[in-house]
Amino acid sequence: MNLRLHNSMTQTVEPFVPQDPHRITMYVCGPTVYDTPHLGNARPAVVFDVLFRLLQHHYPQVVYARNFTDVDDKIMERARADGDRISDLTERTIQDYHEVTEALGVLRPTHEPRATGAIDRMLDMISRLIDRGHAYEAEGHVLFHVPSYPAHGLLSRHLQEDLEAGARVDPAAYKRHPSDFVMWKPSTVDQPGWDGPYGRGRPGWHIECSAMIEAVLGYTIDIHGGGADLRFPHHDCEISQSQCAHDGDPLARYWIHNGMLLIDGEKMAKSAGNFTTVRDVLNQGVPGAVIRLALLMAHYRSPLDWTQQLLREAATTLQGWHRALDDIAANQVTKGHHAPVLEALASDLNTPLAIAEMHWLARDLMTGNPKDRVAIAAAMREAGSILGFDLYNNDQFLRGHVDEEVRALIVQRTDARKEGNFAESDRIRDALRAKGVVLEDTPNGTTWYKDLK
Repeated sequence: MNLRLHNSMTQTVEPFVPQDPHRITMYVCGPTVYDTPHLGNARPAVVFDVLFRLLQHHYPQVVYARNFTDVDDKIMERARADGDRISDLTERTIQDYHEVTEALGVLRPTHEPRATGAIDRMLDMISRLIDRGHAYEAEGHVLFHVPSYPAHGLLSRHLQEDLEAGARVDPAAYKRHPSDFVMWKPSTVDQPGWDGPYGRGRPGWHIECSAMIEAVLGYTIDIHGGGADLRFPHHDCEISQSQCAHDGDPLARYWIHNGMLLIDGEKMAKSAGNFTTVRDVLNQGVPGAVIRLALLMAHYRSPLDWTQQLLREAATTLQGWHRALDDIAANQVTKGHHAPVLEALASDLNTPLAIAEMHWLARDLMTGNPKDRVAIAAAMREAGSILGFDLYNNDQFLRGHVDEEVRALIVQRTDARKEGNFAESDRIRDALRAKGVVLEDTPNGTTWYKDLK
C-alpha cells in the first residue's frame, strides 16, 4: 500500500514511512470525560478509526492509544454542580463514551490510558524538565519555560514573538514569560490532588498526553492525531515538553488533524451551546452506521456542516449498499475488485472518493455480469469493513426491528396481489408507506425494506 497522509507539521501530503513496518504506533487525543459526546467529538473517533482499520489491513501490528482526560477543572465544576463524586462522574461518562462510539462502529483502541493512571510518569517527566532547565517552580506551580525551547509553536506556526505580542490577558505574576504554561498546579483540600515533590497538586492538561504517550508507546511515535483545534496550544505544548524531556527526539513523525464539525457555519462545541449529542441522534431512530457514514462524507481535513440533508443522503447511500448485497451470500474476497476503494483511502484517507467507489461496486452488482456478482460482493464487504460498516447482515439493516403489525400487513398485501385484489393491495402499500416501509414488486416477487430517510 502506498499510503500518503497530510502531515500538519510540514503542511504537505507525504508518503507514510513508519519507523518499524512491523509495529505502527498511533496516539489520538481523547475526550475530557464530564459529559456525553456530541457529534463534534464523534468525528475524530470515526476518522481515526478508519485510519486504524486501514493500517491494520496492511501492517502486522498497529498499537493505537486514545486517552481519557479524567482530571480537569471542567470535571470538577460539573461534579460540584451535580452534587456528584468525581470518580462516579468520570466512570459513568467513560461508559457512555464507549456505548456511543461502539454504536458508530468504532473499534476500541489497543490502549485507553487515563490521566489519573499516569501521575507518576508526569511527575517524573516534570522532574527531568526542571533538571534540564526547561521548567521551574513558582508558588506551588511548575511551569514550562517556553523561551527555553526556540522551536515552540512550530506545528501551529504560533511563533514565540507572536505569542508574546498577542497576549490578551495579564500573565500570572509568578510566570517568567507570558507564554509559559502550567504542568503542575496546587490543589486545595476539596480538589483532587496527589502528593509530589512540588506539594499536593494535580497536572496541567498538556503534560498528561506527553506522559501517557511515553508510558504506552515510547518516545517517538508514528502518528499523532486529533482535532484541528488542538494544534494550538495543546499539541504545540506536547511537542515542547516531550522533545525537551527526550533530548530532542521528535514526539511524532506525522501529525494528522481532522477539520471541525459545523452547525450553521460555526464550530460545534459545548461552550457555544450549539451542539447535538450522538445519543440525541441515535434516540431519534437514526442507525449508528448512518451517523458514521454522514461523518465520512466530507474529507477529514475539511469542515463538515451537519444537516438533516446530510443524514438523509447517508441513509440513502447505506441503504443502497445493503440492497445491492441483499441476496448475495458472503464469500472470500477476489483481489482487485476493491482496489479502487483502498487506493482512495490510501490517498490521505479520501473517504468521499472511497464512498464513490463503493457506489460503483454497488452499481456493478445491480447491472454487471452475474458470474462476477459473488466476487464483487465479497470485495464490497471487505472494503466496507475497512470503512467501518458491517455489510454482511443486510436483512438486519434493511428489515430489522419491524413490529408484527407491519409484518402482518406485508403478508396481507401479498395475498391480495395473488387474489388479483389490486385496490386492496394498493391500500395496504400506502398504509405501509405511511409506516416507513417501502415495497418493491419484481419479476422474482415482492421485497421490502425500511425507509430510513
